[in-house]
Amino acid sequence: MIAREGTTIVAAAAVIAFVLVVLGLRLEIGWGQPLLVAVGIGILAFTLFFFRDPERTPPEEGRAGRALLAPADGRIVEIAEEREPIYLDGPARRISIFLSPLNVHVNRIPTNGVVEHAAYKPGDYLVAWHPKASDRNERSEIGIRHPSGVQILFKQIAGAVARRIVYHVNEGDTVRAGERFGIVKFGSRMDVLVPPDVALDVDEGASVRAGRTILGRLPAPGTFDEGRAAEPASVAK
Repeated sequence: MIAREGTTIVAAAAVIAFVLVVLGLRLEIGWGQPLLVAVGIGILAFTLFFFRDPERTPPEEGRAGRALLAPADGRIVEIAEEREPIYLDGPARRISIFLSPLNVHVNRIPTNGVVEHAAYKPGDYLVAWHPKASDRNERSEIGIRHPSGVQILFKQIAGAVARRIVYHVNEGDTVRAGERFGIVKFGSRMDVLVPPDVALDVDEGASVRAGRTILGRLPAPGTFDEGRAAEPASVAK
């Protein structure tokens, strides 16, 4: 399955590939003939590979709203504590996921809830793993309130190569864990910020899959203590 955000690019790649293959087969240009064919096929193959969109079934804990799922494929490059002023408006634990060009780039909703914040921020194009990329790069910021009352913020962050952020949620939407919500085209980063009280199940260096990997555990509806969430907590290692 191909991500809907990539259909135009895939179609353009198919046209380019067709032209290069036809030229390669019809022109008598010696060693350049197989090269043109190979380049054409390579362009189309990479584009199809990049915009692949495999089906994912969230684990039961995620579907039931008891778990926080990874919103992106990739590797966790950092888990850190910081103050989050945009949506949580207090102490937070940040999980940063780096997506290489080889990862699936379709992004998925990390948990059940209601979208209370959705904003696009233009910015720079620092490399995705740069410490300041979260606040300075082009990005989306999406805040969801879980049925328990826990607020979760996640950001699609453009990198040095990624220059196109797409998301399909709006404030007021009710969303479910594992649903597709957007894509960042070509190498990027996803940050997930949660209150310090949310217990994490992952460490730095772990590989994760969107809609499948459990990042942490969420409380049952009505059990979240916002006073406790404001207290600092150590990062899971």
